[in-house]
Amino acid sequence: MQRFKNKNALITGGTNGMGFATAQQFITEGGSAIITGRTEETVRVAVEKLGASARGIVSNAGKMEDVFALKELIKKQTPSIDLLFVNAGYGKFASLEDADEFHFDELFNMLVKGTFFTVQQTLPLLKEGSCIVLNTSVVTNMAIPNFTVYTAAKAAVQSFIKSFAAENTAKGIRVNGISPGYIKTNGFNNTGLSKDQIEGAIQSIVPTIPFKRFGEPSEIAHAVLFLASSEASYIHGAELIVDAGVSTIG
Repeated sequence: MQRFKNKNALITGGTNGMGFATAQQFITEGGSAIITGRTEETVRVAVEKLGASARGIVSNAGKMEDVFALKELIKKQTPSIDLLFVNAGYGKFASLEDADEFHFDELFNMLVKGTFFTVQQTLPLLKEGSCIVLNTSVVTNMAIPNFTVYTAAKAAVQSFIKSFAAENTAKGIRVNGISPGYIKTNGFNNTGLSKDQIEGAIQSIVPTIPFKRFGEPSEIAHAVLFLASSEASYIHGAELIVDAGVSTIG
């Protein structure tokens, strides 16, 4: 199936996990993908794996100078974008008592400011009929200890879905969100937990998931690309939850 033949995607945080899987599937279905990542090495390795239809940009969603440089860097690669998947980010967790200003600013700069200004800066490159997909999280529907700042940041991103949709309707640009549950990514790696602590956390989480497993990055990719496809042409301002039901029936 070539749903994205002659189409271009920009996928932030595309060097691994959900972003990489989405780029991979977009390319498989005929498109070309530009991915961003925080280091030259991770971008280079990912582009090599994705093949000739992939290009890379070193850009950190938490650094505004990188975000404000994105538009010109993208224009060197393509004149327009058909899919913008704002996916870059990771989680760090702390209790209400232990969270400090650095923790708060790190998450809000990356997830909230990064998302807002990535969309703002790339909007001129999005043509009529294109699609924006924001990566939110099911944590906004749950109350999880130590997730307070992360949840608040993701709730802000969630609020962007409707407001961005309202502002872009006249331009013919659809805006939706994808809300992943527990997915097999390297997201735990930035939390500061040891390998044993990560494994312990995973083992404690799995029994709470209705399907008793973490989701695959490819399962998120398929959902994102459904939202980006013509099959979702009447879906706008919506959030698609992909979490095996953990936030509703878990």
